[in-house]
Amino acid sequence: MDYYYDYLKSLHLIFVITWFAGLFYIVRLFVYQIEASKKESPEKEILQKQYKIMTYRLWYIITWPSAVLASIFAFWLLFFTERGGAWLHQPWMHVKLGFVFVLYLYHWKCQIIFNELQKDTVKYSNTWMRLWNEGATIILFAVVFLVILKNAVNWIYGVVGIFLFSIIIMLGFKFYKKIRERNQS
Repeated sequence: MDYYYDYLKSLHLIFVITWFAGLFYIVRLFVYQIEASKKESPEKEILQKQYKIMTYRLWYIITWPSAVLASIFAFWLLFFTERGGAWLHQPWMHVKLGFVFVLYLYHWKCQIIFNELQKDTVKYSNTWMRLWNEGATIILFAVVFLVILKNAVNWIYGVVGIFLFSIIIMLGFKFYKKIRERNQS
């Protein structure tokens, strides 16, 4: 089975990338749906209908299948290859699997938000949703640093860096929002 290891690893990585792409874009579409809910008729109904179609297609044609296939190939790599079995005994892999679990929770929460927005139930502000979008970014940074460094401790520097980067982005977002509001007045 190790003969196919690199093929399995490549397929796993491809579907991880498309899964994250779906998660990044779905939350952006959530922001647009929330903003559309504040528009006047008929623009509101037109935009909501279009965003519902877009989110549905993204969620069920790209994001969910990618999550399932990334998981299947990961399971296959870990439990049916010699190299994968060795990784299960390494501390960095335990930390990575913890982050993967958090990613599943993030995906599950996105499913809840998706279901609410499909029913025109808006519970979050567009600002909250923009911040929520950073969650997948932080998980991605943590997992990539773990996989590349293969160290259960050194990945912390990368995650601290992305937290600081996220704070800078949030401050930049607030600054941009103030400028935009000032220019609209």
